[in-house]
Amino acid sequence: MVRQAVGYRLRVGLNKTEREELRRLVADFRRWGHLAETAQNWHRAVQHAASSAEGTMRARSVVVDRSGRAAWRVLALRESDRDVVQRLRERALLPATTTADRALLRLLTDDAPRAVADVAPMLGVRRYFTGPAKMQSAVTASELLRRRHAEVIGAGGPERLAHLGVHTAPLDPAPASIDDLLDPALRFALLAERTGPEPELVDRSVFGGLPAALATIDKVVAGEASYRSAAREAGEKVRHAEVQRILRDMPVDALRTVTRDRFRLGPLAEAGINTVQDVLRVGASLQALPGVGETSARRMIGAARALWQTTYDDSPVRIDIDHRSPDTTHLLRCLAEWDAHRRTHGAAADLERAAELAPLGSTIDRKTSHLLVVPTRGLAATGLRESIQIVKRRAELLGGSSAAGRRSVRLDPWDDFLTRPADYLAMLSELGFATDDENAVHGDLPDEIIQAVRDQALDGEHLTASLRGYQSFAARFALVQRKVIIGDEMGLGKTVEAIAVLAHLHSRGSTHFLVVCPAAVVTNWVREIIGKSTLRPHRVHGPERDVAARTWLRHGGVAVTTYETLAWWEPVLREFPDLACVVVDEAHYIKNPQAQRTARTKELVARAERAILLTGTPLENRVDELRNLASYVRPDLTVDATDLSPKRFRRQIAPAYLRRNQDDVLAELPELIEVEEWLPMSAADTTAYREAVKRGNFMQMRQVAMLQAAQSTKMQRLVEIVREAAENERRVIVFSHFRAVLDRVAGALPGPLFGPLTGSVPANHRQQMVDEFSAARHGAVLVAQIVAGGVGLNIQSASVVVICEPQLKPTTEAQAIARAHRMGQVQSVQVHRLLSEEGVDQRITELLAGKRRIFDDFARVSDMADSSPEAVDLSEAELVREVLAAERQRLFEHPPELPAPSR
Repeated sequence: MVRQAVGYRLRVGLNKTEREELRRLVADFRRWGHLAETAQNWHRAVQHAASSAEGTMRARSVVVDRSGRAAWRVLALRESDRDVVQRLRERALLPATTTADRALLRLLTDDAPRAVADVAPMLGVRRYFTGPAKMQSAVTASELLRRRHAEVIGAGGPERLAHLGVHTAPLDPAPASIDDLLDPALRFALLAERTGPEPELVDRSVFGGLPAALATIDKVVAGEASYRSAAREAGEKVRHAEVQRILRDMPVDALRTVTRDRFRLGPLAEAGINTVQDVLRVGASLQALPGVGETSARRMIGAARALWQTTYDDSPVRIDIDHRSPDTTHLLRCLAEWDAHRRTHGAAADLERAAELAPLGSTIDRKTSHLLVVPTRGLAATGLRESIQIVKRRAELLGGSSAAGRRSVRLDPWDDFLTRPADYLAMLSELGFATDDENAVHGDLPDEIIQAVRDQALDGEHLTASLRGYQSFAARFALVQRKVIIGDEMGLGKTVEAIAVLAHLHSRGSTHFLVVCPAAVVTNWVREIIGKSTLRPHRVHGPERDVAARTWLRHGGVAVTTYETLAWWEPVLREFPDLACVVVDEAHYIKNPQAQRTARTKELVARAERAILLTGTPLENRVDELRNLASYVRPDLTVDATDLSPKRFRRQIAPAYLRRNQDDVLAELPELIEVEEWLPMSAADTTAYREAVKRGNFMQMRQVAMLQAAQSTKMQRLVEIVREAAENERRVIVFSHFRAVLDRVAGALPGPLFGPLTGSVPANHRQQMVDEFSAARHGAVLVAQIVAGGVGLNIQSASVVVICEPQLKPTTEAQAIARAHRMGQVQSVQVHRLLSEEGVDQRITELLAGKRRIFDDFARVSDMADSSPEAVDLSEAELVREVLAAERQRLFEHPPELPAPSR
């Protein structure tokens, strides 16, 4: 009865006025709900359209790499993409929803509709037939609606609904533009991927023609592919043969070096299996041997294969002229054919850029109006523009090439190889047959500089030589760091590295370049510029220097001048504003900051936009020498003079100094065999030597052991060396510091002899003398003063070097040896140092050992222990005094007062 009474009151408890009020509330909520649902659907539709467009755009975009890592995400845009911009604009103009707005929308589209449905039983005649439970829910819902209605009105809900249903600002009547994509207000999702520089739009004037350029390059490369493939296959055959040869000499004991297994090798020896190659040859049959078994056989074979792979990875393809195997001859012939048919000489860096741009080229068509470039690794869009221009220019060069300039392949491949070995070795490197240490290529540079160098493009449009990987790295290092020292060990090709920089800058519009070098290498520089680039050299030295200087100033190119000529030319150069790059060769010539030539050269370096100091011997006596060179190119570097730890010093100068050594980057370089020939003095030598010591004549002491002609033990040994060289089909260079020694050598040696090449020989005649020597028959001898012939000249035709007396600077000897032992040398190089067992030679050798340690610690990339240079450094005057004093003490019991040393 009670339950029925309550139900009745609920059914009749609302009077007419209350029901009308409730109906108004329901109507308001229904109207508001419709507005809320419309606003929500509109927001969702606008956002979905924008997101869908963004997804489509991202799917159309491509990633462009630089040096093997993603650098940019690029989107090819068309005029039709304005519709996407319009959708993004509409999304950007959607009214922003606050937390209160979202709560209001949830109330009106979720909570309120349920309450309205629950109230329905109270508003019609069906209320008399509704059960108590439903009526109770209706009463609760009505109370909720009354409360919520008041809250909505009080919070300005109707006004917020009106705001959420229209754009926050009228749409711009101007049509959507592609440029609007960069507007941050549009929140284009692709832009969120950027790191570093701002995204950019690149118009068609930049990338127009890129697909056609890539197609041209692809066609040319495809035409060369069969020849390249044949050369690669031939190279692999030579490489596999070399690996087999090494493994044939590798005892089976080596298997233990690659595994922890303790093999029982006795059964192998009993079966005649003595080398790793034998294990690979027998293979699975090992398990049939008594005492081996399946498991041991499997592990032995696995170890042998690991050794094969390690040996393969570490074995470059070598061209051994002393063992002309059929496989090597076939390789040379394939290389010659590839070289004859290829049109991509010197284009390796450009082809790398083309490969990186290939994905982008496939997305560009005639309707593409812009490229949206989004940096993803801190590289600005200018880097992409540069790559596009490089590829387009390379395509123009290749498209204009013809077969007219092809080399003949009818030559004997060995003759052609011996004529131009560096070209062949560069091709082998390009095919991946050089096993350079990648870390060594980078020298001792910090990681951030290494990455910046890798990211730097190198334009090869005006370069006609093929660069090795380490040479390309050096050129790009100079471009990135602007003013640098390249201290590569002698013989690695610093000249072509510098020419590559000048060629790149010329392709960027620079016109005037200057090379400052010793007079002895002016001719070589002119030859190298002509032979390895399309740049025009001007010899601003000698009788025609006035004409050459005026021509260079008027038309540009590369002026090649000398330190001495700078004194004449300095007033003009001081007023010349457009010096794009100055190259200072043999830069150790300006290590002394007090010298006039240093002051003149330093001023040029300071005024030029870029500078490259080239020297294989940046440090000859003191660490200050290398510190001085670094200060010329980077006066901003702080080099601590109080802490002379080698590691700290190298780290401080790293931004300006790059050094690589032959052993690190020229794996194919033939062996350098250095022999110290310690010889007794003859009676005549001893008499002359004692007299020189008595007079205190240090320079006479150094040379008397070569001046006794046939009575000199050194001379006798020199004649033997030259005779052996002729028998072994080698040419010889004989170096001495002294003109008198050279004259005596020239009179004593048989056979074809060239020289003496001394400082008095005009610079242009020195190269002519070297050319004649290189063309002479085996057994020919070039006699050269070490300070003249040991700098700048390339004498790869010689493979025997004789140094008649120890030099006062270790770097002087190193430079002389590097004339022969350098890139392009195909024979092992024998170095004979003629040394007297007693006397000055021994004393100098001992005292200069410390100087070598200084160079290794501070200038050569090395992890040797720290040392202080002051502890071992000797000036030349100090060295003279010490040697004289020691020899006086040895030869005379009571040495008299020493006179001033005779120099």
